Amino acid sequence: MLTMRISLDQAETLAAIVVEGTLEAAAARLHLTPSAVSQRLKALERQLGQVLLVRSKPARPTAAGRAVVRLARQVLLLEHDTLRDLGATDSVGPVSVPLAVNADSLATWFLAPLTRLAGTLPVLFDLHRDDQDFTAGLLESGTVMAAVTSRAEPVAGCRVIPLGLMRYRAVAEPAFVRRWLPDGAVAGDLARAPVVDFDRRDDLQTGWLQARGVDPALPPRSFVPASSDFARAVLGGLGWGLLPPFQSAAALASGELVDLGDPSIDVSLYWQQWNLRSTVLDAVAEAVIDEARRVLKQP
Repeated sequence: MLTMRISLDQAETLAAIVVEGTLEAAAARLHLTPSAVSQRLKALERQLGQVLLVRSKPARPTAAGRAVVRLARQVLLLEHDTLRDLGATDSVGPVSVPLAVNADSLATWFLAPLTRLAGTLPVLFDLHRDDQDFTAGLLESGTVMAAVTSRAEPVAGCRVIPLGLMRYRAVAEPAFVRRWLPDGAVAGDLARAPVVDFDRRDDLQTGWLQARGVDPALPPRSFVPASSDFARAVLGGLGWGLLPPFQSAAALASGELVDLGDPSIDVSLYWQQWNLRSTVLDAVAEAVIDEARRVLKQP
């Protein structure tokens, strides 16, 4: 009886295409010709009898391709752990761990535990930033090994650990309040006051407006798609917005920002990672979870 085996070289090639986005970029990363990359991909698809890659720009894996990408990443991680266990530290370089994280966590608390960990383990990080409602999708695609996400339900093949709550308060710069909200955050003025959104998927300000009885379609909006720049935009008076304490506490204490009132918006964050026992991945998880439970509000 013949047993089908997946070539690790071919699986790694598919993973490189998914990460880099094109066959040409994957070829440069793997020190191969684009033709060799294409031949490996076609050979793997013929062997498995399935299309593994959507030839778009950027290229993206099919459902079958995601399974192969995950296999390639898991094998490389386990190989790294095994070589270290065997004492082959001189011949083992740092392993790259791809992680997905929401913008506000990345801009505030997330880098600190990774920086400390990099001082003790030979590890590099490939960070993918996205909204906390969408980072789990990067786990599903096999792009990352773990993610900070607002999704409590486990992605297939992953385990979930609660991190805590990121609490947001609506704030604005004092001169902005005097101009646009002279009577406080009343519905009539909020319907006209400019709002700052992170991007068009950001629903925090929309949720706050709805809780205050305001049609969220009415206020004019600016979009600032970077967490630190978003905070600066609110501090500068471009509009009001919701900020976590990491980015607003000092300015509220000094009077540079004004709290617009309830409700607070709490976003529950979770750590999802592949259900794979790995020294490196477990160390990353421990560092991130410990930091999150120290700095985030616990329910």
